[in-house]
Amino acid sequence: MNAAKPALIPVTILTGFLGSGKTTLLNRILQENHGMKIAVIENEFGEEGVDNDLLIRDEQESIVEMNNGCLCCTVRGDLVRILGDLAGKRKRGEIAFDRLVIETTGMADPGPVAQTFFIDDVVAEHYQLDAVLTVVDAKHGMSQLDEHREIQQQVGFADRILLSKTDLCAAEDVQTLRKRLIKMNARAETITSDHGKAPVEKLLNIRGFNLNSILDIAPDFLDDDRHTHNDDIQSFVFKSKKPFDGARFEEFMSSVTQVYGPDMLRYKGILNIKGNPKKALFQGVHMLMGLDWGRKWEPSEQKESKIVFIGRKLPKDFIVQGLELCLA
Repeated sequence: MNAAKPALIPVTILTGFLGSGKTTLLNRILQENHGMKIAVIENEFGEEGVDNDLLIRDEQESIVEMNNGCLCCTVRGDLVRILGDLAGKRKRGEIAFDRLVIETTGMADPGPVAQTFFIDDVVAEHYQLDAVLTVVDAKHGMSQLDEHREIQQQVGFADRILLSKTDLCAAEDVQTLRKRLIKMNARAETITSDHGKAPVEKLLNIRGFNLNSILDIAPDFLDDDRHTHNDDIQSFVFKSKKPFDGARFEEFMSSVTQVYGPDMLRYKGILNIKGNPKKALFQGVHMLMGLDWGRKWEPSEQKESKIVFIGRKLPKDFIVQGLELCLA
């Protein structure tokens, strides 16, 4: 009889621009009475090289500091190595933790970090990416979005956006920022997190990267073009009540990702595939995409395909027209 396969370690990527409140939120998560042991990889710039020694602060925390560069570029190899070392020590009983949080630098693009959990076989054997959390400073968010490409990347990759410092802003300014964020990323729920306060159930076990998670796309603000910004990162939704031809869809999306993959941050949806009674759960990150089968369509349900695309200056008309040609 084969032994049961060990459960994968859930991973949360915590990102956000400089000074947005990432560390405050992280400390709140660590101090919450959730009963979980959380390992943390902190990535900050500094003069020291990567230090892979675990700093045990108390029974609940295992901290690994990465100080020689940015996770998304120079030290991605070090991230893979540290993840492997942590998994090995956990398996040998040298340390114990239930989940992992990776806090990136304020200037990091979370895309390559997220891809690590799909590209590297050793990492994928032990870890499962749960979600990307992005903290946005409500006080300075509008100007930062105007001036810095990095924060647009962080918003585009988010499974959940946390607005910090809303207590320092007028309500109408917060609402304007919220509308802008929804236009950029229609699939991420936006919640308030002043002083790092946010319900743990809104931060952990989100299953944003799990194909079996519930996909709820209701981007009402996407139809409101009265107040627009020339953001590089934007989102749009494709919907159709006609079923897809599975082979045509796969061929078209493969060609799209080959050409526009670097600019396709996230794309995810539920598909109605002709001839299959089950929902097709589809998602991708850059050029990596996957499809899984969910539950059967209920007789009372309207069979409707729905896909959200989030990326940098994507050719919306071309993609929409191409998808329409893939319908059966």
